[in-house]
Amino acid sequence: MMTENEIRTAYRQDAERAAGEVTKTQRQIYRVGTLRLLLFGGAVAAVIGLWGQGVVMYAAAAACLLPFLLLVKLHNRLFLRKDYQEKRLEVNRQELAALDYDTSAFDDGGEFAAPSHPYTYDLDIFGPRSLFQYINRTCTRLGRAQLAQWMACHLDKRGPILHQQEAVRELADKPKFRQHFRILGLLNKGQAADRNELLEWAQSPTRFRNRPLLRRLPHAVTAVNLLCLAGVVTGVLSANVWGVLWFSIVVASFAFTRQITKVQSVYGQKLRILGTYAKLLQTMDEEPMGAPLLRDIKEKIGGDQCQASQAIRRLVKLMNELDQRNNYLMYTVLNGCFFWELWQMMRIEAWKEAHAGEIAVWLEAIGEMDALCSLGTFAYNHPEGYAYPNILGDTNTETDNTETPFRLVAEAMGHPLIPRDRCVRNDIRMTRRPAFIIITGANMAGKSTYLRTIGVNYLLACIGAPVCAKGMSLYPARLMTSLRTTDSLNDNESYFFAELKRLKSIIDRLQSGEQLFIILDEILKGTNSADKQKGSLALVRQLMHLQANGIIATHDLQLGTLKDSFPDSIENFRFEADITDDTLSFSYRLRPGVAQNMNACFLMKKMGIAMEL
Repeated sequence: MMTENEIRTAYRQDAERAAGEVTKTQRQIYRVGTLRLLLFGGAVAAVIGLWGQGVVMYAAAAACLLPFLLLVKLHNRLFLRKDYQEKRLEVNRQELAALDYDTSAFDDGGEFAAPSHPYTYDLDIFGPRSLFQYINRTCTRLGRAQLAQWMACHLDKRGPILHQQEAVRELADKPKFRQHFRILGLLNKGQAADRNELLEWAQSPTRFRNRPLLRRLPHAVTAVNLLCLAGVVTGVLSANVWGVLWFSIVVASFAFTRQITKVQSVYGQKLRILGTYAKLLQTMDEEPMGAPLLRDIKEKIGGDQCQASQAIRRLVKLMNELDQRNNYLMYTVLNGCFFWELWQMMRIEAWKEAHAGEIAVWLEAIGEMDALCSLGTFAYNHPEGYAYPNILGDTNTETDNTETPFRLVAEAMGHPLIPRDRCVRNDIRMTRRPAFIIITGANMAGKSTYLRTIGVNYLLACIGAPVCAKGMSLYPARLMTSLRTTDSLNDNESYFFAELKRLKSIIDRLQSGEQLFIILDEILKGTNSADKQKGSLALVRQLMHLQANGIIATHDLQLGTLKDSFPDSIENFRFEADITDDTLSFSYRLRPGVAQNMNACFLMKKMGIAMEL
């Protein structure tokens, strides 16, 4: 396993190599461009200087123009190579910045943030400086949506989690594959609606092939033209008659132009985006995969037969050929000869009939691989202080875990978004159901950060990623939090009512038989102290009755007395504020027991707020 310094060095060296390739390619582009200019000038000079000398003039011009045309293709390839190396340089620089917690270059998934979500809003999963932004390295809209979906609806069965974890492990050891995949996707990034529009096209009815007469028409026109040609050659038919007939065919072909233009304008660009996806699919085809989940993804795209990438390349070729209709001379000649425009459109429809049902599967495979590569990069970038959790429970993916004892044990767990040199790590141990940990403590002592640390690492564990801990083991259950409930002016909903709705949702889900892992911060914040205390005690008792597991942070020390009623199922821990020589300090270390020191009055005095009148 590489160390963090070795990973940093690898990114830096790759960036330097990419920068060198960019410089080298730019020099080659300049040389080829100069040579093209000289060859073109030579062709012009040959025509002027040898004008009227027939074969000699044409030979001299061809001797200059043929290499010129070859250099045009080489020039285009060099520009593509330069674009690739520039993107490679950018990607490596982004990773170097990310190692220092600068993830501003990555999409934050802000549109996925939803205050009503069971946990993502509370845990800062989406939005600026979020977990999604920290992990996201997706290069397609498909992968971005898939990664967001995993984070918003995590796995809760042992089998699927282990399969995803195994895939992440394997991809973490494939930095070249992950980087190449990402660069290809970034060079040809699609739009948000690509998937829906592609599927809409795939599911749309055929316009031409379902009409037997139209299917035979190009063949009939071709046969007529061949017969006319034979008649003209043999002298049976006048060339003028054929010309009139040919022109009539051209005019008749215009009947289909409007419909074909509409299809081409609506779907043409979207279908060409499949060309980018073909490159990604080919990259997936060529990479050997060992993890079962990765092999399953490859099977979706045709396994080792490369069926998906080959099929998409055929479609892109057909679409590019259809573009010849933009050349009016070529368009007129081809249509007059064999109704080429209609024939080409039916070839595209034939492709759709053969592969329409597979497009959704191919897009799904690209999205899954893209999202898994993000998790693989996250794992690769964190070789120290991170571990893959031990997932417990029934390996049968169809079996619920409700009959298993709950377990969440982690050692030296920290928040992945807190810089490593400032991150204070703590443990957690919960080994039975039902069970709750009550966290008491002073303001700013670390309670809320601890809750989010647990929630974020729990989520990472349930999507197959390594966690920020020395070690972790858990039975997966659905995560549910109430840390940052907000009021809603639009819905005429008070803060307190919004919190009650969240708590009611938790109770309802428990009563329906779901197994939940619950994280609550300061229950019933929106009511008075007496009601809050009474309601909090009643809520915890009900949660215990419903066989729930979770963690509650509170300023209410009275909740610590619940341990007397549930000595084996409730544990008290605290975060203390230490006041020494009129100085307040925090260790952010979790300690057993109920908090002893509160700091609100001390802080008010420090800020000059009078405590007595």
